[in-house]
Amino acid sequence: MSNSLQLAEYPFKPKEIEIDGHRLSYVDEGAGLPIVMVHGNPTWSYMYRHAITSLRAGYRVIAPDHIGCGLSEKPQSYVYTLQNHIKNLDALLTRLEIKCCVLMVHDWGGAIGMGWAGRNPDKVAGVVVLNTAAFRSQRIPFRIGICRWPFLGEFLVRGLNGFAGAATSMAVHKKMTSAVKKGFLFPYDNWHNRVAVFRFVQDIPLSENHPSWQELLRVETELGALKEKPMLICWGGRDFCFNDHFYEEWQQRFPHAHCHYFPDSGHYILEDSRGEVLQLVSAFLEKEIST
Repeated sequence: MSNSLQLAEYPFKPKEIEIDGHRLSYVDEGAGLPIVMVHGNPTWSYMYRHAITSLRAGYRVIAPDHIGCGLSEKPQSYVYTLQNHIKNLDALLTRLEIKCCVLMVHDWGGAIGMGWAGRNPDKVAGVVVLNTAAFRSQRIPFRIGICRWPFLGEFLVRGLNGFAGAATSMAVHKKMTSAVKKGFLFPYDNWHNRVAVFRFVQDIPLSENHPSWQELLRVETELGALKEKPMLICWGGRDFCFNDHFYEEWQQRFPHAHCHYFPDSGHYILEDSRGEVLQLVSAFLEKEIST
């Protein structure tokens, strides 16, 4: 990324690799035990900017932008599916020779990150969960459901920026500054660049006949391989999408997890409760993760 862009609070110089002919951008800062931060939709590594800055003094922090997202290439005919996003994460971590890491996951990053982790439990030292899911559910807010409708959905998401744009106000309790809002939306500034934002919405598997249903079932099934891993769950209680139902399911599946609930934080919990969450993450890494 050119320094001339000067995105608020994003002083990093991302690197890139090529995966199956497509360029994937990622932030790679610091040294030590790797912390791999996996974003969801419609964000990118920008969401983790403060976490990267906070942790890079003691850890190696890796934050990829999925193909189609952030500063990565945005191919128009790419197959944007859960399976391919997991495959790309695996390709990146294999290329970087990551032997052991802590995962931090948010939104779609939960299914993607845990999808990788379930197949590589020996490489997982611990997990930080932020308002996400990695299991099947038929719950979907009406406002997101509309974005899946034929014709209208694509027009709303890609034409009117009705998903990424709306998230800058709907996913937070505290109002974003204009500079931070610009940072979140920077990669998604036109129809072409919002292709993956729309494909992610389409890829939400709500029934058995959906192309990603079986892959999500596989991710859910393999969560069992991670049951003994240290886990920290930080949850925003004002999340209209990943609501308390999902929080409770994480607790049921991982009863040993350290759980912290933030009633006044939205989906973008790192925006609303950044300081408190990062303090908890630092303490978790120091006390619970053996290197």
